[in-house]
Amino acid sequence: MTLRFLIEKEFTQFRRNSFLPKLVFMYPIVIMCVMPWVMNMEVKNIRVTVVDNDRSTVSRLLAEKVRQSHYFLFQGMRNTYKEALGDIERGDADLVTVIPPHYGRDLRIKGQAKVLVAANAVNGTKGAIGSAYMTNIVNSVVTGGTDRSGQTVETLHLYNKRMDYKLFMIPALISIVMMVICGFLPALNIVAEKEAGTIEQINVTPVGKGAFILSKLIPYWLIGMFVITVCFVLSWAVYGITCEGNILWLYLLSFLLALIFSSIGLIISNYSDNMQQAMFVMWFVIVCLLLLSGLFTPVRSMPDEAQYITVVNPMHYFIDAMRTVFLRGGGFDSIAGQLGILTVFASVMGSWAVWSYRKHH
Repeated sequence: MTLRFLIEKEFTQFRRNSFLPKLVFMYPIVIMCVMPWVMNMEVKNIRVTVVDNDRSTVSRLLAEKVRQSHYFLFQGMRNTYKEALGDIERGDADLVTVIPPHYGRDLRIKGQAKVLVAANAVNGTKGAIGSAYMTNIVNSVVTGGTDRSGQTVETLHLYNKRMDYKLFMIPALISIVMMVICGFLPALNIVAEKEAGTIEQINVTPVGKGAFILSKLIPYWLIGMFVITVCFVLSWAVYGITCEGNILWLYLLSFLLALIFSSIGLIISNYSDNMQQAMFVMWFVIVCLLLLSGLFTPVRSMPDEAQYITVVNPMHYFIDAMRTVFLRGGGFDSIAGQLGILTVFASVMGSWAVWSYRKHH
């Protein structure tokens, strides 16, 4: 009975706040409707200039393939490499492709020919990926889409067949929404009551620590379930993207993540004396966990020291499990390990949140 009244108190305080209800409603909408278009790691609109020193049928075919590629913005032909390099220096081009003299003849007689690809690598990612795109186009002209044995070369995408980056990012964005909503709001909860002085009224009551902390956690679990439902609806309504597996597994994963981050938020709140401390510490924790989660950079691409740290990062297991269910349609066997680890994290963080609360400050 006491727990019910405490939960009612939390929802009453939440509802009376003029900002928080709007944040909980608008934040997932903005994230799901804007960020999938912005957080696109696919490099496009690479400005390219072509120098054709051969002027043969094959060289014109190569130039036309570059012009038609949706990855490039064709900036025109130049007569010399020096002129094309000037385009890069002025910022008018990112890539220069130089077709040498006798290119077509060498392909016909020798079966191979060299092409110069010069990239502006000030932006290393754009330069490297742009060069790779151009290399694929050059190879397609050389081989005609076949390998050395004459076999046709095709690529089979098992998951995300259209190579739509939004499909890859939406599970990660859902995890960001859950982490912020279920992490920041609890982190500010107890601190706000400390600053308002209402925490002292709770401290002199016979309410136990467990009931008090549980009353702080349950509202954010429910808010987390509401937020993830909004994300799933927007994913379907805006992008036509739905979960390939059983959506109940996603709700279970989200519930565990909500428990973990709401507990982390309360732990930080218990140790903080004011709102500023709680905000800075929570921001530090979220940024570190996010960057080491594998959301943007694959874990295996990180240095060995960083890979060891990801072992104790709950976001790493959550994002991995979310993408397994959402993209691949995996079931319990595919995510059993992640579920077990997240359950351990939730138990440890929940116990720590109860233990760290002191009724007398």
